[in-house]
Amino acid sequence: MKKYIKDLTVAAVEYPHSRYVLIKLTDAEPLPEVAPGQFVEVKVEGSPATFLRRPISINYYDKATNQLWLLVAMVGEGTRTLGTLKAGDKLNLVFPLGNGFSPVQKAGEKVLLVGGGVGVAPLLQYGRYLKENGAHPVFLLGARTSADLLELDLFRAISDVYITTEDASEGEKGFVTQHSVLQTDKFDRISVCGPKPMMVSVARYAKQTATPCEVSLENMMACGLGACLCCVEKTVKGNVCVCKEGPVFDINDLTWNL
Repeated sequence: MKKYIKDLTVAAVEYPHSRYVLIKLTDAEPLPEVAPGQFVEVKVEGSPATFLRRPISINYYDKATNQLWLLVAMVGEGTRTLGTLKAGDKLNLVFPLGNGFSPVQKAGEKVLLVGGGVGVAPLLQYGRYLKENGAHPVFLLGARTSADLLELDLFRAISDVYITTEDASEGEKGFVTQHSVLQTDKFDRISVCGPKPMMVSVARYAKQTATPCEVSLENMMACGLGACLCCVEKTVKGNVCVCKEGPVFDINDLTWNL
């Protein structure tokens, strides 16, 4: 897939949470096609300490409105600087990067999409893609509290949403792997994005139930093109760059202790 380096225009900026910013981008020309699970490398202007681009999952791509969304956790100087963007500003991206989630395998397949924290971001576009192509996505989203749950209305507009919170403020109390839907429902496959401990736990459940499972890794990245070797992950086939071979991997290709 062809890669682009473009200055996109900020169409809107929203703050769904005090720690997160949703940046909606557009362009005078039609945006290139984006596959669910791909990411961008963002150039951060106005942050003297941020020398390298920042990798950010693509939250949503809408061909009809010619928009691309980035849901950003403001955790460091670079991402906090992104949180100061205003409508009309320019943001330079290298995109679309990486290999995303698997395409629909069969009509009517039931796919569980599990997300935690800002890891829910790429699942929004993937869920829409699955539904539009004849699959049945089901979302299982985890957070510390109800206030930390992101884009719930958008997820619910696509399909069923199950929730866990650590303080029981919404959904079932606990972690995503403790939700009752995992005991009551059967899924054809699972796709996961979030903190590594959560992904390992879901992968272990998938292994135990013989359910195909893929995870979206969030290794440290600098270039996004496989040149800097910052994001190398050990796999059963040897060391690979997550930015080029991933970020989505079949759990059977990883060396996790499941």
